[in-house]
Amino acid sequence: MTKIAAMARREGGKPGAALESSPGKSTPLGATPSEAGVNFSVFSRHARGVELLLFDGVGDRRPARVVRMDPAANRTYHYWHVFVPGLRAGQVYGYRAFGPFDPRRGMRFDSTKVLLDPYGRGVVVPRNYSREAARGKEDNAATAMKSVVVDPGAYNWEGDRPLQRPSARTVIYEMHVRGFTRHPSSGVSEETRGTYVGLIAKIPYLQQLGITAVELLPIFQFDAQDAPPGLINYWGYQPVSFFAPHQAYSSRRDPLGAVDEFRDMVKVLHRAGIEVILDVVFNHTSEGNHAGPTLSLRGLDNSTYYILEQDRSRYADYSGCGNTLNANHPIVRRMIVDSLRYWVEQMHVDGFRFDLASILARDPSGQVMSNPPVLWDIESDPMLAGTKFIAEAWDAAGLYQVGSFIGDSWKEWNGRFRDDARSFFRGDRCSVKPFADRMLGSPEVYAHKEREPEQSINFVTSHDGFTLNDLVSYDRKHNEANNDNNRDGADDNRSWNCGIEGPTDDPAVERLRNRQVKNFLTVTMLSLGVPMILMGDEVRRTQGGNNNAYCHDDENNWFDWSLTTRRADVLRFVRLLIARRLLRNVEHEHQRLSLNQLLGQARWGWHGTKVGRPDWSENSHSIAISAELRQENLLLHLILNAYWEPLDFELPPVDSSEEHPWRRWLDTALDSPHDIVDWRMSPPIQGGTYRVESRSVVALLATITPQ
Repeated sequence: MTKIAAMARREGGKPGAALESSPGKSTPLGATPSEAGVNFSVFSRHARGVELLLFDGVGDRRPARVVRMDPAANRTYHYWHVFVPGLRAGQVYGYRAFGPFDPRRGMRFDSTKVLLDPYGRGVVVPRNYSREAARGKEDNAATAMKSVVVDPGAYNWEGDRPLQRPSARTVIYEMHVRGFTRHPSSGVSEETRGTYVGLIAKIPYLQQLGITAVELLPIFQFDAQDAPPGLINYWGYQPVSFFAPHQAYSSRRDPLGAVDEFRDMVKVLHRAGIEVILDVVFNHTSEGNHAGPTLSLRGLDNSTYYILEQDRSRYADYSGCGNTLNANHPIVRRMIVDSLRYWVEQMHVDGFRFDLASILARDPSGQVMSNPPVLWDIESDPMLAGTKFIAEAWDAAGLYQVGSFIGDSWKEWNGRFRDDARSFFRGDRCSVKPFADRMLGSPEVYAHKEREPEQSINFVTSHDGFTLNDLVSYDRKHNEANNDNNRDGADDNRSWNCGIEGPTDDPAVERLRNRQVKNFLTVTMLSLGVPMILMGDEVRRTQGGNNNAYCHDDENNWFDWSLTTRRADVLRFVRLLIARRLLRNVEHEHQRLSLNQLLGQARWGWHGTKVGRPDWSENSHSIAISAELRQENLLLHLILNAYWEPLDFELPPVDSSEEHPWRRWLDTALDSPHDIVDWRMSPPIQGGTYRVESRSVVALLATITPQ
């Protein structure tokens, strides 16, 4: 017999009857356990009545007990609250809200729907969960997601804290929790494939790769059924909770399993020296447009939580997902900041990447604000000081703020680095000068802010678009499996298939593709800024040309671990690149600057095939740059040839008594293991010129006399 049923038996009650309670408090919001019981508090300005529903099981057709809140006793301002004695962490609950259903006024109350607590720290999903039932006219208690009472203080962190690694010493690995270990080749037990525990098992791989931070695609609880018929929402950009970790990523099925496993994962990643950055979606929810389901915010206070059109029965859609969160409303601002605080203080995450962050600059009418309150709230919150904030500085309605995003501490996904790097290595006209700027931290974009180069997050690929393998294997997207007649996904990919569309056994084409992959990886790691690589790019993972694979939970999205053997040469190349980027394997590493810091302080010089004579013309396809790294007593000479024929490059003179001062560190035209070597063991080269093969990158090093 459950605790709730036992209490009802003692009181002579029946399932669904009222349970003894007291008024409780309006703060804190959510479900807060104590030794005596649990305090519940939820915001609803326009509700006429609210019920707390307590369930014995996640799939129960009706609640074991209902606590009806009296507006006179259980409401303070617009907060509905109640204290229920005897409850503990693990209790499953939800809400019903009573009020007008009047879409013309922006009101969409529906008392037949069980609602998630916006501040609920845990969510459980019944096996027969139905998104469709959340749109219908019938009671959906049996098929609804439900919230869980969580005690954040019950976990033993064993002294763990966020790492707060400097951005200049950060290399980001964007990855999907499920996709990382779901493939049978992962070697992870069948019970833990695709889970937080599965990721823990692969931390040694991440350490060997050398990355310093994982950026996890959304792990907030999301609605996996929010996808085209017959498909599934795999990426997770359809949140239903801003506080609860996604239950399906837990190997445990108990109500508290996802919370505990997520914290276990963070703790072990920190022990390995790896930060955890969450991809967060505060721009919309899975409740969709006017025809969408009622899951939480819509049923509690629709006109508060969402931006509505002038016709208040319709939602403003700046996200491309049907609705837009009213982020600069005081209640919503508080919820967003409270969510971030929770994930930092109680879940120990190190940073956040904000999906479509520019939406957070819009006011309740959709206009762009010069000083958006929510963004300043986030940046100036002392509890979030030292936390990494990364903005995807655009939205789906055309607002583009790369280089102009608000604030002093926000880093930005540099979409211009991605586009200009792709254009350069594809051999486009007029591409040399823009890409040269991107390599130096994009001063054309960011110099007016007088910010450090780490403001730019440099990437060539991400989850949204082609993988690196597909970027060099397809001229056009192949999204037919998304059931939208190949209309979805970006058309401007700036990709090049190297002569054949898709997979091929042609050794010449394959060799060229391998070279292009290494070219992109090299410039990502050697440019000023914070480098980010996509999960699996280090082993040429493919999605079969699909550049919008959000709706496929299958082998096209999963990491195929057999590639670590089949593409061992690329994996080795990436590992050595990252090691040099972070100056690993040197004595007194903690006293050394990273390559990013060294390059930022270096004296630069641009060259063409002749020293000191760069070719900036529209028909140029090559460039060279030299940097004097006095702190390391090194010269770096980087040559990039995107031309379709080999070119001979004159080398700058070196002040050295060595007969052959220049040494080859990497040359992407060479086969492994000659393509890259330990930088301290690079072989000398002969003469004052170096032949750079077509479509390849060369990096030379030389020792200089200490000053």
